[in-house]
Amino acid sequence: MGFRIFMLVMVLLIPLMMIGFGRLFLKKAPGTINAVFGYRTSMSMKNKDTWEFAHKYCGRLWFYGGLALLPLSVIPLLFVFHKGADVVGNVGAIIEIVQLVPLIGSIIPTEMALRKNFDRDGVRRQRTEAKESGKS
Repeated sequence: MGFRIFMLVMVLLIPLMMIGFGRLFLKKAPGTINAVFGYRTSMSMKNKDTWEFAHKYCGRLWFYGGLALLPLSVIPLLFVFHKGADVVGNVGAIIEIVQLVPLIGSIIPTEMALRKNFDRDGVRRQRTEAKESGKS
């Protein structure tokens, strides 16, 4: 029974981490641009504006992704909870691998949003609506 509880805790770690850090990043990016904590890519670390934008964007993805992953992770494990330790371990490992997809995959849409909203030097692009409203 101890191994099954351990696997349940392991399966909950990634979704709970995504929810916690997602909520934290939605509220406030880490105060200073640093190479230790936060969403750290070369584009996100260009300046304070890109740093805050990346954290808010990725925070939203992580928060809602973590909320979606929580039941999607626990339910399959509960179906095999009464089976042997090998089955529980294998299902738990598969769930963990699947959880890594949205965790790591959040980099792609975040970087795309950064490139859409900022030039390669980290200067915010003008919105097309603002350009069009200025012409009329």
